[in-house]
Amino acid sequence: MPRSLRIAGAWAAALALGLTACAAPDGDASPQPRKAASRDAAPDRVEPLKGGAEPELPTTVTSADGRRVTVRDTGRIVPLTGSLNEIVFTLGLGENVVARDITATFEQAAKLPVVTRAHDVSAESVLSLKPTVVLADTTTGPAEAIDQIRDAGVPLVVFDPAKSLDDVSPRIGAVAKALGVEKAGAELTRRTEERIAAAREGIPARPRAKKPRVAFLYLRGSASVYLLGGRDSGASSLLEAAGAVDAGTESGLTKDFTAITSEALAKAAPDAILVMTKGLKSVDGVDGLLKVPGVAETPAGLDRRVVSVDDGVLLNYGPRTDQVLKSLVEQVYGDAK
Repeated sequence: MPRSLRIAGAWAAALALGLTACAAPDGDASPQPRKAASRDAAPDRVEPLKGGAEPELPTTVTSADGRRVTVRDTGRIVPLTGSLNEIVFTLGLGENVVARDITATFEQAAKLPVVTRAHDVSAESVLSLKPTVVLADTTTGPAEAIDQIRDAGVPLVVFDPAKSLDDVSPRIGAVAKALGVEKAGAELTRRTEERIAAAREGIPARPRAKKPRVAFLYLRGSASVYLLGGRDSGASSLLEAAGAVDAGTESGLTKDFTAITSEALAKAAPDAILVMTKGLKSVDGVDGLLKVPGVAETPAGLDRRVVSVDDGVLLNYGPRTDQVLKSLVEQVYGDAK
């Protein structure tokens, strides 16, 4: 899970991430972001490479925490983040995965046992599944749980989290190398890069001053968590790739998230608001979002322009990032391309 969302999680008791469909836009020729119209939910599935993958083992890699780790068996894999779980399944090793993090909500992983509480790893739950390799991020914790898994003799590889589009290919390659499926990793990298490039085709070319300003809001209404994303929120790279401007970053917010205030939203002046689907649901939809202080007075609030993207995929920066970009482009621009 991206570090930014773990920080946001400190504001809330837990972050329950999930997937639902993004809304589709109506059409007009306006240069501004479009209002989104609801549509049926798309299947929440990953698309594994055809033919599966045959690991070439053993493989020795340098973990992101500096340790040299040798993986000799990938028969029982435990990925400790949703994004790592997604990559492993997409590489064709889904049948070898025996557990999931709470953020791995796609269909193929849904019935696997969860080995995290809120977003903290339960070492006991992991070890009870007799894993042959465990995959984690530098943000995975607590540190005691990671140490306990390693002390039990289980190979544990740590990866740097993906924070932008530039991180997608290196992360896929790193996971594939650790699991001994570098050929599959190269194939998945090519497929992912091609799909991302295709998703970016046709985005209206506009000078920065005329690009739509989109603010990323992190919402958990049940915990009264209302945050405005800044430079390190993880959304900037996606918004820029979709031909938009990150309104929070543009307004001078240098942190990952800042508590929403009327003043901060007025300065950001977003034309559209980007939210996670469950976050929007937690505040009772668009009507509830407009009750958050300052939202209704923004250009986005006045026009009810809300862009909703699935929780479990928005900031993963992985094999399904092209779908995120397509959804952003559709919702922000609609037919006005």
